[in-house]
Amino acid sequence: MADRIPLCEPYLFGNELDLIGEVLQSGYLCGDGPFTKKCHEMIKDRLQCGKALLTTSCTHALEMTAMLLDLQPGDEVILPSFTFVSTANAYTNLGANPVFVDIRPDTLNIDESAIEQAVTSKTRAIAVVHYAGVGCEMDKIMAIGKKHNLPVIEDTAHAIFGKYKGRPLGAISQLGTASFHHTKNFTSGEGGALLINDPAYEERAEIIREKGTNRSQFIRGQVDRYTWCDKGSSYLPSEILVANLIIQLENFEFIQSRRRELYDFYVAELSLWAEQHDFQMPAIPDDCESAYHLFWMLAPTVDLQRRMLAWLRGQQIEATFHYQPLHDSTMGHRWGYKKGDLPVTESVASRMVRLPFYTGLSMEQASRIVDAVKAFDDWE
Repeated sequence: MADRIPLCEPYLFGNELDLIGEVLQSGYLCGDGPFTKKCHEMIKDRLQCGKALLTTSCTHALEMTAMLLDLQPGDEVILPSFTFVSTANAYTNLGANPVFVDIRPDTLNIDESAIEQAVTSKTRAIAVVHYAGVGCEMDKIMAIGKKHNLPVIEDTAHAIFGKYKGRPLGAISQLGTASFHHTKNFTSGEGGALLINDPAYEERAEIIREKGTNRSQFIRGQVDRYTWCDKGSSYLPSEILVANLIIQLENFEFIQSRRRELYDFYVAELSLWAEQHDFQMPAIPDDCESAYHLFWMLAPTVDLQRRMLAWLRGQQIEATFHYQPLHDSTMGHRWGYKKGDLPVTESVASRMVRLPFYTGLSMEQASRIVDAVKAFDDWE
């Protein structure tokens, strides 16, 4: 039997233990040490953002955006339903109400044309997700935010180092977040970052990240002692995790070029087959540079999606679906949503086929995946 091909797995470069050993020998294992400072500068320089602060997860970075916005019970945040639960939890945990809008049928990003009609007197922010590494229509979204005096948050969990009209994703809006989870292009196992593009948030973000204290100012010698100043939590990752992340970032060109090579291979090999069998392929608008986070197809029917996934899994290929709509979940129903409210989201979620896609996927494995897709014959 052929070896199983996983959906994704982290890529290691071989010198991770050397750098982690440096951390252990230094005796400085907690957060905000020299490796973290170096990583902050690497991310800031590559994204051209105002400030980058590493966090223990993208979830925690999103929670920080909610605190920075001083969300109160009853406030509303507009966001897509087709996203990971953390995008919503960050705001609902503070009592805000999620206002879900539908997605575009081509990029599967939030439908920018549906945002403005969702704005009410209670709206406090717009949170967008750059799905699969492809940027949302940020010019239109930022214009809506400006018109209604609403900050925009970019969830770039999929899209770190992708671009929209030449601008790095996560650095276009007032606040952005990044993920360095096990499944992401660049990984420290667990980890994330808050990206700050409005200087008005910088000082308070440091305080929230340091358990609500001005400890960062104390370390810089700006105050003679630090104290409790604001709400906050412990959002600093260990230097051990950051050491691994630095190696990933130093190999940026290799990771991105390898992922693009795999993406282009899938497109070249499957486009004609997809057209013949009415499967939808992913779309990258001309003004976007993808981060190439994952590869998806949409089956023409729910039943075909299920049969295709079963077939691929039977070939030891770990293909899968993706997000289940947040509005049509147990929690979504508590907010008054129901099936049928967001038809594009529901249709996409029920027909999604994700193929294995990761930096270390060999061309031999990719060819095996393509051959298995083309060999599927359970059409009836």
